[in-house]
Amino acid sequence: MMTGHQKQWEFLKRKLESSQLSHSYLFAGNAGLGKKDFSKEFSEFVGCKFPDLMVVEPVEGKEIPISKIREVQNFLAYKSYNGGFKVVVINEAEKMNQEAQSCFLKTLEEPKGKTMLILISSRPDMLLPTIFSRCQIVKFFGRPVVAPEKLNDQNKIIAELLGVINSNLSEKFKYAKSQDFDQNKLGKILEAMQKYFRYLLFLKTGIGGQKEHRVLPKAPQILQNYSVSKIKEDIKLMEDINSKLTFTNINPKLALEILLINI
Repeated sequence: MMTGHQKQWEFLKRKLESSQLSHSYLFAGNAGLGKKDFSKEFSEFVGCKFPDLMVVEPVEGKEIPISKIREVQNFLAYKSYNGGFKVVVINEAEKMNQEAQSCFLKTLEEPKGKTMLILISSRPDMLLPTIFSRCQIVKFFGRPVVAPEKLNDQNKIIAELLGVINSNLSEKFKYAKSQDFDQNKLGKILEAMQKYFRYLLFLKTGIGGQKEHRVLPKAPQILQNYSVSKIKEDIKLMEDINSKLTFTNINPKLALEILLINI
């Protein structure tokens, strides 16, 4: 059993023992909590072994296209090799594009035999309501564990941006132009800034002092003067840009410029 998720494990174990396992589950919670490993371990617990387990990941970390869901449907069309459950785990399910979600809905509507579909998502609000309503929700709690090297990279990005936020438009455009945008660069910037603005929100609402935030750079005066509503508005803008980054061909330089102008 996965350490730290005992309640979730016991809940699913009881469902199995009473023959009440659902055909579809949505494992919802912060990224980095081990939900995918939990899914694999529980799949083995119900007797699902290779080649009856299929794990779907976003292509190049960006999206899950309809072709991946077609592969799922083809996988489920055949009987279990081991005579037990066939399990499909869709990691970062919110990255299914609209075509993929619409296609996957048909699979949810017509489950066959001993089939279990597990969707894993840190952003379940990005799933179609019709998908959300057909899954039994299992919530996972806790703070994600961040690797030291990733933490250092995030703090470096935050320190750079804090120096830019208080500058004029010309300097902001210069910073955006100076970035060498590879496929994940804007995503890393957004992740780091969302983390920092949530930290500001914690401070403003009197929930400061969390251990993981003690190493973050001090906010410049301009950010210290932000209202709670302004901070929430900026976090929402970052989430919107991140969503467009996932599902559209957004220009990363233009998106960064828009973010810097507005925060």
